[in-house]
Amino acid sequence: MTSVFATGGDHRSLPVPDGLEGLRLDQAVSRLFGLSRTAAAALVDAGDALVDGVVRPNSHKVKAGSWLEVTLPAPAAPPTVVPQAVPGLTVVHADDDIVVVDKPVGVAAHPSPGWTGPTVIGALAAIGHRISTSGAAERQGVVHRLDVGTTGVMVVAKSEPAYTALKRAFKYREVEKRYHAVVQGHPDPLRGTIDAPIDRHPHHDYRWAVVSGGKPSVTHYDTLEAFPAASLLDVKLETGRTHQIRVHFSTLRHPCVGDLTYGADPTLAARLGLTRQWLHARSLSFLHPRTAEEVTFVSDYPDDLARALETLRD
Repeated sequence: MTSVFATGGDHRSLPVPDGLEGLRLDQAVSRLFGLSRTAAAALVDAGDALVDGVVRPNSHKVKAGSWLEVTLPAPAAPPTVVPQAVPGLTVVHADDDIVVVDKPVGVAAHPSPGWTGPTVIGALAAIGHRISTSGAAERQGVVHRLDVGTTGVMVVAKSEPAYTALKRAFKYREVEKRYHAVVQGHPDPLRGTIDAPIDRHPHHDYRWAVVSGGKPSVTHYDTLEAFPAASLLDVKLETGRTHQIRVHFSTLRHPCVGDLTYGADPTLAARLGLTRQWLHARSLSFLHPRTAEEVTFVSDYPDDLARALETLRD
């Protein structure tokens, strides 16, 4: 069956496609309108999703051909960059084309809906760095990201040619990204490759997971040091999916120490004084977009990760 939208502002209506037969109403709304499962459920609870003109609960199983009418919420205003000094964020290197920063914990790469904390882009604006205007307004110059809870080295494009060159380099895996991670237990083998597709978690909006049909995701690792309860790994990313290292090692039942979101032991995290995952972007190597010479930037462990490592060694 072909789905044809009849739209009027934020009101949309269409027949339920054959492929969604039997799904819960909130699942169907999520799939059809590109909403998160939580947002879809809230919309249904508010009575803003009608099936054949009738309000139904989230648990209602939709039938192919039924007419679905949905009133979508008004789009949120796009996030804006707010210049804000960020204690602990240091500039490792800066020239006319790139700026490399050492990102502390608790800092996002760029503004996003729902995030009110500090950002790398806001910090660079506060200290007077002009960055590329390429990309969406809230993430101009951003060619790759680190999680809020992950520290380490990150590059931002300042010139338009640098943005284009670096985006291409990341896309074609010409950038070497190395992370250090402390994971629970001892991976077997001690050196190996994890090749498992990743996509959004089917039940948790804020998590990702290894799922059939997800995006190809490849992680190479090597054990640097083993402790009774954990291992320090050198990790090389071949792809750069959201939460890739955290998801891959959690799937192997060796989650990053301190990563409670992905199943880490809270008792071990507390003993080590960790309030976030032990994961650090250790180094970044790429061809400089102007000189074509290979450059490498390295970040030392921040205090919380260094202390946890010493405790494991004691």
